[in-house]
Amino acid sequence: MPNNQFKKGELYSFITGKASIAIARRLQKKFNAAGLNLTIEQWSVLYQLWKQDGSSQQELCQQTFRDKPSITRLVDNLEKLQLVKRVPSESDRRINLVFLTRQGVKMEDQTMQLAEQTLNEALTGIPADNINLCKEILQQVYDNLK
Repeated sequence: MPNNQFKKGELYSFITGKASIAIARRLQKKFNAAGLNLTIEQWSVLYQLWKQDGSSQQELCQQTFRDKPSITRLVDNLEKLQLVKRVPSESDRRINLVFLTRQGVKMEDQTMQLAEQTLNEALTGIPADNINLCKEILQQVYDNLK
């Protein structure tokens, strides 16, 4: 017997990720209000580079769950904003490594504070045990489909 406890109407809402969309919209509003010329998609690339500067575009695809054309477009736009720069790999010139510029590094603190504020707002009134359970369940769903 399947473990699907969702009705048809609920399943669609679950899959579309209403909560994720709401969080992204709120964070985008905070970026705009702070005068940051940055989209959530661009921020997700910067976030990965703050964790590991000098990642290849392929690594960024895997880390952000995006395809190659999307990452290429995002990195192009981040370069235009002078937040990142591409450097050909010394071992394989077909590979571009993406590095943060000084301006890209400077954005980390402000954007991470806005992201933390947004998550705190989103999780207001939810007990820590419920948050941990939700994280475990979503990780299991991801692992099941990986």
